[in-house]
Amino acid sequence: MKFHIIFITTLLVSAFQLSGQNQPQVDYKFGKSLQVTAADSSAQLKLNVRFQSLFSSELSGSEKDWKSSFLIRRARLKLGGWAINPDLQYKVELALSNRDLGSKYDFDETSEAPKIVLDAVVKWKMNKIWSLWVGQTKLPGNRERVVSSQALQMVDRSLVNSIFNIDREMCLQLRGKINVGKGVIKPIASWSFGEGRNITKTNIGGIHYVARLEWLPMGEFTNKGDYVGADLKREQTPKLALAAAYSQNNGASRQKQSGRFLIDEEENYLTNDLQTVFADMMFKYQGFSLMAEYAHKIVSDNEVRDQDDLRLQLLDADGRSYYTGSGINLQAGYLFDKNIEVSARYTKVNPDTEVSFTGIEEYTLGLSKYIVGHSLKLQGDVSLFDIAGQDANDLRYRLQMEFQF
Repeated sequence: MKFHIIFITTLLVSAFQLSGQNQPQVDYKFGKSLQVTAADSSAQLKLNVRFQSLFSSELSGSEKDWKSSFLIRRARLKLGGWAINPDLQYKVELALSNRDLGSKYDFDETSEAPKIVLDAVVKWKMNKIWSLWVGQTKLPGNRERVVSSQALQMVDRSLVNSIFNIDREMCLQLRGKINVGKGVIKPIASWSFGEGRNITKTNIGGIHYVARLEWLPMGEFTNKGDYVGADLKREQTPKLALAAAYSQNNGASRQKQSGRFLIDEEENYLTNDLQTVFADMMFKYQGFSLMAEYAHKIVSDNEVRDQDDLRLQLLDADGRSYYTGSGINLQAGYLFDKNIEVSARYTKVNPDTEVSFTGIEEYTLGLSKYIVGHSLKLQGDVSLFDIAGQDANDLRYRLQMEFQF
């Protein structure tokens, strides 16, 4: 942590020293990035820091006592901007909290080091239509995962995301934006190794291919609102985004992109081809928002569905397997006066084999107060979980503050 503090302090001091020389242009407003533009317009730097303070309490249906925690859920240092000209952009996001730094599931594969780097990517806008991204960043999978954790409508993402998302990796991405009448079509393709972020081992399996296609038939949302929770801009005309994505992870060696590596009794990695299909939508109009997602993941080799082959081809030495199955998430909210929003979520996840995850239905009600948009807000929610094979339901309530400066 000493390194983090020294690094942040050095950046801030340097920025304000430059400001005092009256050479670069410096701009800052709470909730926005500290923005420094070179005097010769050769580069721009944006800097912000954010953290989330989370209180959570849970009651298991099989127990009588509440289990509570109070922690920094996320703490991030974000840098971005452009170099040479605005067509060559970059983004760096570093993790500062224990929850982000832990390597519980990939300790050996990350050289026993904390996973500080979340994003480190260069984005080159080649022409009016196409952009090329190179580096570590989020893959173009489900919408909820790509929405920043700072811009979520509820305290955190759904179970569909935690079980099926394809997270971050070192990758190449080709992104397009094509105007078709009043609408916009956005094709995206990605190439990576399929083993998650900050991996230092050589490629264990094969290549991970992802393709995503987005259609905005009513034109673009205000300030990229199709990837922001809640309708804080109160869209004056209806806005709709529809999307589908496909992931082919050849030789996958983890339960999921950020899950455990599967290793047999001889300490060899298990590998199998995983296929995931995503479909999602976002709708916003005058304070009302609706988001829906569907995910379905399977092992490509159908032979492993035979019960006699499960232990040989799906299970590791500790009896763990791939997270395969399907899930659906529906959530909606309405923003009242004084920027108070009421939201609701329904989530259901189903495993496709007896050796995958546990099936769960979740019902959640949320309440948010946006003081300075998503940069300063208070959010709370209460959830009921109907867990397969469990007689009584689990309960959980959470309260979180987001602060970005």
